[in-house]
Amino acid sequence: MSVPLTANQIQYFMGEALHEARKAALIGEVPIGAVVVQNGQIISRAFNLREHLQDGSQHAEYQAILEANRLQHSWRLPEAQLFVTLEPCIMCAGLIQQTRITDVYYGADDAKGGGVTSMYELLTDERLNHQVNVHAGVRDQEASALLKTFFKDVRKRKKAAKKARQLADKKAGQNL
Repeated sequence: MSVPLTANQIQYFMGEALHEARKAALIGEVPIGAVVVQNGQIISRAFNLREHLQDGSQHAEYQAILEANRLQHSWRLPEAQLFVTLEPCIMCAGLIQQTRITDVYYGADDAKGGGVTSMYELLTDERLNHQVNVHAGVRDQEASALLKTFFKDVRKRKKAAKKARQLADKKAGQNL
């Protein structure tokens, strides 16, 4: 059985997941970060790499869990907690459930794709052989702000690119 985390530890570990999310944003990835904790220590960390690797499975929590599995030499992580800045999707919730992680702490809810509380409740479904303790809303305002800022900037860049294309098309038409 894992040792319960203190409120300070929870804040710290989510801060580390937020740090990972900021790294993702710096390289143009959706800012989602994750850390896996065991015995009060971070054993793995990751951020989204879907765009860079062009691989839909490269979610932050998925990568962090796979790295923890490698480091522990086991597919089971029964003494581990996962911290992630956005509510896990159903793919990641399935992996969390299958690897026997004890607790998931997440920041922002994902109303359109959440597999933990928003759309589905895979981690607490009693029909499954393992349930996970879910702790929602940890530093959710920070996590949500990162995502909102990222997508606002994406829309702004797309709008500027469209305007530049229109201007170039207009100039090209004048030169004919």
